[in-house]
Amino acid sequence: MERTMMGLVKERREPGAVFKEVPVPQIGPDEVLVRVKASSICGTDVHIYNWDAWAAKTVVTPNVFGHEFAGIVETIGTQVNNVNIGEHVSAEGHMVCGHCKPCRTGNSHVCVNTRSFGITAPGCFATYAVVKASNVIHNSPDMPFELGCLQDALGNAVQTVLSGDIVGKSVAVIGSGLIGLMSIAVAKACGAGKIIAADINPYRLDMAHKMGADILINSSTTQLSRAIREHTDGEGAEVVLEMSGHPDAIREGFEAAANAARVSLLGIPTEDISLDLGRIIFKGIRVEGITGRRMYQTWYQMKGLLDNGLIHLDGLVTHTFRLDQYEEAFELMQKGLCGKIVFLHEVSKTQTLESHHYDHSFIH
Repeated sequence: MERTMMGLVKERREPGAVFKEVPVPQIGPDEVLVRVKASSICGTDVHIYNWDAWAAKTVVTPNVFGHEFAGIVETIGTQVNNVNIGEHVSAEGHMVCGHCKPCRTGNSHVCVNTRSFGITAPGCFATYAVVKASNVIHNSPDMPFELGCLQDALGNAVQTVLSGDIVGKSVAVIGSGLIGLMSIAVAKACGAGKIIAADINPYRLDMAHKMGADILINSSTTQLSRAIREHTDGEGAEVVLEMSGHPDAIREGFEAAANAARVSLLGIPTEDISLDLGRIIFKGIRVEGITGRRMYQTWYQMKGLLDNGLIHLDGLVTHTFRLDQYEEAFELMQKGLCGKIVFLHEVSKTQTLESHHYDHSFIH
């Protein structure tokens, strides 16, 4: 008899999702079955839920979505020798081929045959998830599941911050969403100079201050590039981390960049963007496109920061929900009145879920 589970499914190519009974996925010989204990909502999941232009051309449906999780290994395939039943794990979400040119030259994070967990392959907003054993990331049993599930997003921040020199440099983080907030903490931990955070949401700007930003700019009330230059002695930011994907913010980010600056782009635009390439060229700007995490360099960098107490994640989680409360959770994300939202997968309906408003510092 086929086993079933509850999962949050992107069933139709339109806004929304459906919480429904689906089959428990079968594992292959090189895969493991993980009982998901906690998962978290990423900005990419909001793109999928809202069904914008990026999602329409990228996402496979019908599909369980979600890609940030932590759980316990329940079953392993016959060829698996690096993972044991009962271990606490998360996973790298990019499933790569291993034989294309990028994979063979140390750039598997941009493998030309990538399948993405929760985007083009079944994800983790469900009772169980299947992942390749080679993609498993081991977690300490002491790490709470609601914090372990944040590592995928933290890896995005780590790669964005460390894709070039950072020590002592002025840094502008444009977009204080969840990965932007993490980027502030990582930049601070890795020795950045002045950190400037920009957003249009006062709630997120307040969080950016708590994460370690030195200067806050509300770009809805002031011109972003001018404000950044005013706070950098007229030179502009030496490092610009663009996390919003908004066309105007991207253009302003390039305008705010100093000569010979590095601009790292993580935010996903939902439409084509016109840029003054001549200005970028003559300013000598280096542009880095950021996708996922470098495999597996970023994970080791991230674990080093976490394990040595240089960054902490607990201050970022503001709300927890059950999976069947997904509508409320996504509505809160859309309004931007939250930090990181975590789904706790094994909480009964009779148990009250309270929002967590942590007083812990994100940076020690």
